[in-house]
Amino acid sequence: MKNLAKLKYLYKLKVSGVEYFEGFESKDTDIKMPNELEELEKICKNCTLCDLAKTRTNVVFGEGNPNAKLMFIGEGPGEMEDKTGRPFVGRAGKLLTKIINTVLELQRSDVYIANIVKCRPPNNRVPTIEEAQTCKPYLLKQIEIINPQILVCLGKTAFMYLLESDMPISKVRGQIFEYKGKKVIPTYHPSFLLRNPSAKKESYKDFLLIKSLL
Repeated sequence: MKNLAKLKYLYKLKVSGVEYFEGFESKDTDIKMPNELEELEKICKNCTLCDLAKTRTNVVFGEGNPNAKLMFIGEGPGEMEDKTGRPFVGRAGKLLTKIINTVLELQRSDVYIANIVKCRPPNNRVPTIEEAQTCKPYLLKQIEIINPQILVCLGKTAFMYLLESDMPISKVRGQIFEYKGKKVIPTYHPSFLLRNPSAKKESYKDFLLIKSLL
C-alpha cells in the first residue's frame, strides 16, 4: 500500500492548490501501479485510503471486456452494487444493460463498466472531491490498461471528475470531447432517466451517436 499512500498524498496536495513540477522525477519505482487489471483489482479491493472504506460492504472495481472499445463510467456504487460487488446491477443497471442490448446492439460483456469511486458513498450521495481524487488513479489506470476508443460518462459527476468540468450535463450531453486521445461522450445517467422518462429521447440520440462511432 506504500505506493497508493503516496498517490493519496499527492492528490491532497493538488486539491490544496499545490502545483506539480514537470521536471520532478522520482527514483522510487514502487509508486507505479500494475499493468494488469487483475493485479490492480487486488490492490483496489484492499484500499482504505478514504473514509468510504469504513462504510462499504464490497469494493466495486468494475467489470466487462478487458479489451473493450467502449467503456462506461458512472458516479459510484449504489446499494445493490455495494452488496454484490458489481457495477450497475440495480434498476439503473438493468436500464443500462437494456440500452446496450437494444440501441448499441451489443452484449454487456462486450463493454467495460466502472465508476469514479469504487466504494458506495453513504446514502448514495455525490462523492466528495477528496474521495474522487483519491480513487481516480484506479480509474485512470483502468482506462490505460483497457485502452477503449470511446469513454461514455454517465451523468454530470462522471463527466465533472474525469474532464474537470462543472458544466451541466444537459449542456454537454451528446457532444464529443477528448481525453488523452480518446473520444468522450457524456449522457444522462440511467437513474436520471428512470426519474425523468421524457429525457430518454435525448439519451437515445446520444447512444445512436455512440453506435455510429464504434
